[in-house]
Amino acid sequence: MEAVLKNVASAVELLAVAAHTSDAVSQWDEKTLSRAFHWARYCEYVYTRFHTNSAGRRVVEKQLQHTNARLRDAFTDYREVSFMDLPRCEHLLLLALLSNPQLPISTMKILFGKKDVTSRHYDYKEVTGLCSHLIQCKSACKVLRPFSGLSAVGADAEVQGEMLMKRLDALLSQGSDPQQAEHFLHSVLLLSEEAAHHSCLVITAALLTASDSGTQTSSHSFLLNWLQKEHGVLQHMGSTLPSAVLKDLARAHGKFRDAYFSALKKWASEMKYSLNDGEWLPEGTAPSLSFQEMVEHFSDLFDACPSLRRNAEDELLALKILDGDFDARGLSVWGDILSELKK
Repeated sequence: MEAVLKNVASAVELLAVAAHTSDAVSQWDEKTLSRAFHWARYCEYVYTRFHTNSAGRRVVEKQLQHTNARLRDAFTDYREVSFMDLPRCEHLLLLALLSNPQLPISTMKILFGKKDVTSRHYDYKEVTGLCSHLIQCKSACKVLRPFSGLSAVGADAEVQGEMLMKRLDALLSQGSDPQQAEHFLHSVLLLSEEAAHHSCLVITAALLTASDSGTQTSSHSFLLNWLQKEHGVLQHMGSTLPSAVLKDLARAHGKFRDAYFSALKKWASEMKYSLNDGEWLPEGTAPSLSFQEMVEHFSDLFDACPSLRRNAEDELLALKILDGDFDARGLSVWGDILSELKK
């Protein structure tokens, strides 16, 4: 019994370290992470063994009281662990790690990675992809939940978006270096060509995730500022997301609305009129949107943000005047867009 109590105390101490914003967690590697979850599962075993044994339970509870008292003195904002917390220590450990801004990106990649069935390190298999498994489970719950509306971005992206915002909240609330948060975004979103579309869905879900107070948070602002610098991501979102989703984003965030409008103007400026086709065609780095699709994007944006329409149309008119203020089709993309918008 003495060994059991010692192990329980060590496991609770480990939970406290995982939640504490010190350099300790920043040094964790795959082996340390695996060992931590091993001891979290050990606590679950202790609960199973003693929850119906009143004498044994009282001894474990007394040990927890002593350990909690010692840890309260050692860590500020320490959260006590009760006997009823033991069966969910694995969950508490994961929550503590994801909320800790000192958690290294390498550890995040382990938690969000894919299980390698060929790995020789059997002990690590239960840790690798742990968050990915939880995302799948929670996504399934969202899909199967009765009377809920279908997600516009997909259940898995919605869950990942929520987790993304919680992690950003943790990083920013601790006053971390902004570069650390940017590095986190780049690492988690996997901004490769193959993953671009899913990453855009996750970003969309994150931006549409409501805060507890219903207001825009610092995490929303940080993600929007980051998005304004990632022109390729913004271009992919603007050219591939459904119009209803883009409208929701424009309504919810003025920064997205302004960045989206600027992107539309840039794409339109890169269109050239083809005499052979009798149509404006995209060139350069512009997305492969037809002229009619471009007009629809402007129209949807103005429908979502009526207050933007007047100033935006004045701006488009000024651009048309710079082109020579011609009304004939094919001479100014701005004049042709304005003409279509007024129909």
